[in-house]
Amino acid sequence: MTGSRVHPGAAGPSPRRAVARQLMRLSDLGARPEDSHDERLRQGTLIFLSVLVAALSTIWVTTYLAYGDPVSAAIPGLYQVITVIGLVVLARTRRFGTFRTMQLVAFLVLPALLQVSLGGFVASSGMILWAMCTPLAALALLGTRRSVPWLAAFLVELVVLALVDARLAESPAALLPTGFVVTFLVLNVAGVMVSAYVMLSYFVEQRERAHRELQLERERSERLLLNVLPVPIAERLKAEPGVIAEHYDAVSVLFADIVGFTARSAMMEAAEVVALLDQVFSAFDRLADAAGVEKIKTIGDAYMLVGGLPEPRPNHLAAVARTALAMREEIALIAARPGQGWLAVRIGIDSGPVVAGVIGRRKFIYDLWGDTVNTASRMESHGLPGEIQVTGRVAAALGPEFAVRPRGTIEVKGKGPMQTFLLDRAGKAAEEMPPGQ
Repeated sequence: MTGSRVHPGAAGPSPRRAVARQLMRLSDLGARPEDSHDERLRQGTLIFLSVLVAALSTIWVTTYLAYGDPVSAAIPGLYQVITVIGLVVLARTRRFGTFRTMQLVAFLVLPALLQVSLGGFVASSGMILWAMCTPLAALALLGTRRSVPWLAAFLVELVVLALVDARLAESPAALLPTGFVVTFLVLNVAGVMVSAYVMLSYFVEQRERAHRELQLERERSERLLLNVLPVPIAERLKAEPGVIAEHYDAVSVLFADIVGFTARSAMMEAAEVVALLDQVFSAFDRLADAAGVEKIKTIGDAYMLVGGLPEPRPNHLAAVARTALAMREEIALIAARPGQGWLAVRIGIDSGPVVAGVIGRRKFIYDLWGDTVNTASRMESHGLPGEIQVTGRVAAALGPEFAVRPRGTIEVKGKGPMQTFLLDRAGKAAEEMPPGQ
């Protein structure tokens, strides 16, 4: 695990994060390849707690020896020995369950024995406080249900010590100086507090990290969903899973296709094909977003968008027409670059009623159906390179911002003879209109 370099003057990592990193390192001591990330961190928590308590036990060992009480000093010393042996065995066998049980038993039994040897609650400065680590550690490591027996064992132990406390207080070992008792009461409270804080800080840090990761994952999923579905449809699908289908009386549908792309792509490398389509369609996406129209899908080198759904708007045709003109201009800019002179686009537009909805359950798609969709597709496929071909009803509905010039009557597959028009910006059509048109 590689740490990041901290530059001079930069704020260092928070204590909780530093503890979490240390737990990750310690978790490797007895980790197995099949252990999950969560299991490794739980293991690291107990190992870290055990090492911390073993280190703190040195204070008790040296102090009790200094006061001439080798029996009391031997009990925290025994915990240190148990911990060292347990860590060695854990590193060799990878049997964390055995190490965990040994530590929980040690946390439970040894503080009680030390309290008995010192003469009860008061004389031992509340040494039984250390046994509180047992149910807390069991809760963190085993979960609520499996930690209940450890909590019950602690409570039973506490009651038994309370019942024999008066007799223990008569022991000669209980005659310790008041200053000694008070000092060790402070040390016991502080030691238990620090140990509990280490465990809780780990879980707080992990909870916050899990929340951050969940939030990031939710945002990634949201972005992916919105790349597939319009925002209102995505919200409906999340709130009301099931069939989503709507009829719209008036929308404007646009199809755009790169002229001659299939033949040209046969002479291009795969990476070049994808890069060019990505460049063109990303530009189209940007234009669609700016105009407030909805991209529906791409099919090969064809691009489809619609104005007026999923939220109806009165000026959908003007928005789609502006987008078509901007798309043509964008293609002209790309075609002006070296090696791209062949690039041109055909665009077709129709306006009218459609049915829209979500189909599929695994790889779903929001799509449109109806005569308007088919006619818009025919306007594109029967169009001219570099032109925007529209139907008569589109030409009649466009405002003064736009100009149309008749192309004439053409035979449209599946529709028969149709009068079509070519779209331009107002003021431009007259300049470009061929004589006699």
